[in-house]
Amino acid sequence: MTRKHFADDAYAATCDATVVGINELGGIILDQTVFYAMSGGQPGDTGFLECADGSKIEVAATVYEKDSKETIVHVSAEGSAVPEMGEKLVAHIDWDRRYNLMRMHTACHLLSVVCPLPITGASVSETDSRIDFDMTEAADKTEITDKLMDLVSANHPIFTRWINEEELDANPNLVKSKNVKPPRGVGKIRLVCIGEDAYIDSQPCGGTHVSETAEVGEIHIGKIEKKGRENRRMRIRFGPLLSS
Repeated sequence: MTRKHFADDAYAATCDATVVGINELGGIILDQTVFYAMSGGQPGDTGFLECADGSKIEVAATVYEKDSKETIVHVSAEGSAVPEMGEKLVAHIDWDRRYNLMRMHTACHLLSVVCPLPITGASVSETDSRIDFDMTEAADKTEITDKLMDLVSANHPIFTRWINEEELDANPNLVKSKNVKPPRGVGKIRLVCIGEDAYIDSQPCGGTHVSETAEVGEIHIGKIEKKGRENRRMRIRFGPLLSS
């Protein structure tokens, strides 16, 4: 089991760590980490592990160990050194990349507020993210952009809280994804909440987010695509909506 600092503090960019495992593919397992592992449409972090002598092991990707959501594997770049078991390291994420992913992931949650429809797919990236909605009607990207920016400009607080599986069962509307359910069996579910007392939104999510909606910055809907009779794909991009 890896202690996940990002689950409690998305702004933690470094931490001390000890090597507790090297898997069969050379992936590095630490006792604790600030590296987010790819999950829920959000890519894993990149960065480096700093050795005691000042040398660096570049981390090209971060994933979960096969069949486990508790053990995180740091995938080193090709040609990087392999640390020793028990070696003390300092983990450093690529902060600029992570912060853009945090802003984008929060933007996706805001879009799910503006469009309160079942979600059939999602993908977060540094510059262009998407959400697929179970919807048949056409949508206006200018109108949606204006509603998104209203939420951003209001600077609502964002925070996390934990509930148990029984509480989730009693509030099934918290789950917005039509096809993917929160992982069960670990005893608790992490909620990402927006607004005082979560009056804007609350939904299960293990990803990293900014602490206030204003940190998202200016965003817009770049494109709305029809992906089947009952599916619309909306793409979120940074910057202002330019007239076509």
